[in-house]
Amino acid sequence: MEDEGILRMRVESKAAAAGYYGLCAVSGMLSAGATHLAITPFDVLKVHMQVNPIKYNSIYSCFITLLREQGPSTFWRGWASKFFGYGVQGGCRFGLYEYFKALYSNVLGDRNRSLVFSMSSASAEVLANLALCPFEAIKVRVQAQPHFARGLLDGFPKLYASEGLSGFYRGLIPLWGRNLPFSMVMFSTFEHSVDFLYRKVVQRRKEDCSRVQQLGVTCLAGYAAGSVGSFISNPADNIVASLYNKEAANVKLAIKKIGLSNLFTRSLSLRIMLVGPVVTLQWLFYDTIKVLSGL
Repeated sequence: MEDEGILRMRVESKAAAAGYYGLCAVSGMLSAGATHLAITPFDVLKVHMQVNPIKYNSIYSCFITLLREQGPSTFWRGWASKFFGYGVQGGCRFGLYEYFKALYSNVLGDRNRSLVFSMSSASAEVLANLALCPFEAIKVRVQAQPHFARGLLDGFPKLYASEGLSGFYRGLIPLWGRNLPFSMVMFSTFEHSVDFLYRKVVQRRKEDCSRVQQLGVTCLAGYAAGSVGSFISNPADNIVASLYNKEAANVKLAIKKIGLSNLFTRSLSLRIMLVGPVVTLQWLFYDTIKVLSGL
């Protein structure tokens, strides 16, 4: 009888854990997909400034030139790739992060929290980018090459017909180079910022704070995490745009063509302006769903 009870408790515990990770994945999917969809016009500007920096040498000139040459609809090119691609990535990123954090915490304990955060986010991001990469390949081409395809539905078969399966993963290594450091820095900065804010600013335990206070801490920590992550990952972001638009055949040539200093500075101001609020909103939506669900 005792063995049956223990077995039942284990089954219920696994079911509860699976439900928790599933809710985290759905929350991450909704928050990432919605926020990336909202900033599609800014992403279009960023990609054009990366691919053709001579023609589009400022945010204002890029906006005016695109509006005059291609019309207002061009600012929503690639919206489906962003919504579905980053939705899938967000689901994997947040859901798998929670799973790996629990897994590594059991192995390493609380004494290696920074290592747990870094390993968990890196493990989750490797898998999340495998899911994102095909959508990113379509998005960049649709945004920077107006005659390539109208969107996601006709872009997938056209890319496959012209470049095969490898075309979807041409930028995987640079994508990992961009998103792995970003994710590791973002999650680690967020976790430590939350801990700092509760200990030094709020000076109360999270459980003793109201929902509004908890979400306020989430917003502050989220903005800090997004801003720091943007600077770290900006060089790889420029390389991804260059490779997908065939400005260079490989990473080495892309770095040579862009220039070492430009890797860090090109479109950085726009990226920080974008990513900081986006990451803040992602964490806000993500934590709001968890808070309202009692998690």
